[in-house]
Amino acid sequence: MTQEAKILVVDDEERIRRLLKMYLERENYEVDDAENGEKALKLALDKDYDLIVLDLMMPGIDGIEVCEEIRKHKATPIIMLTAKGEEANRVQGFEAGTDDYIVKPFSPREVVLRVKALLRRSSTTKFLQTETTTKDVLVFPHLTIDNDAHRVTADGKHISLTPKEYELLHYLAMSPDKVFAREQLLKDVWNYEFFGDLRTVDTHIKRLREKLNKVSPEAANMISTVWGVGYKFEAVKE
Repeated sequence: MTQEAKILVVDDEERIRRLLKMYLERENYEVDDAENGEKALKLALDKDYDLIVLDLMMPGIDGIEVCEEIRKHKATPIIMLTAKGEEANRVQGFEAGTDDYIVKPFSPREVVLRVKALLRRSSTTKFLQTETTTKDVLVFPHLTIDNDAHRVTADGKHISLTPKEYELLHYLAMSPDKVFAREQLLKDVWNYEFFGDLRTVDTHIKRLREKLNKVSPEAANMISTVWGVGYKFEAVKE
């Protein structure tokens, strides 16, 4: 029997937790829930979830802090739940490492669809398997990106990336030596415009470089900053 995904739902409103749990369990997902940031953080770090649905505004430790702490240890995909009018908070969420966001009030069916989409894109989902011969692979000196399996290896070692980190790296590597402005990366990778707030791109580039650098400084150096413009992926950079 196929092992289904394990999902953690975090919200201080019991009604929302119960509703999301019901809809997700209908899809045969295994669902835990938490009513505050403290409990969410303990569960997220103690267990290996395939995805976390995380409310942004909670008393005590809020969603931003929970996300930041998780990102120090794990690449678990995270969908942030935000209320309307929390534009600045959504920016913070993306900077903290959120992979997607859903605005309240929402349709539970939309959440299920977003969960399924993010699990498909996830580089950490256990049950994602490539059943056919891998064809969609980008191979560079020191770095290989297997897009069929959503797997990145540097000098032969697996790099654990969040879905958004993976998408950013793959997007840059698809067009070697092409310079991308931060605005373009926000639009194409995040499908979102921050009206001038571009810190999200810089934060994710920094995380990408740090993760690659731990295994292969040569691979990390392939992501180049073009000052005053944006970033590019240099196919051959020893």
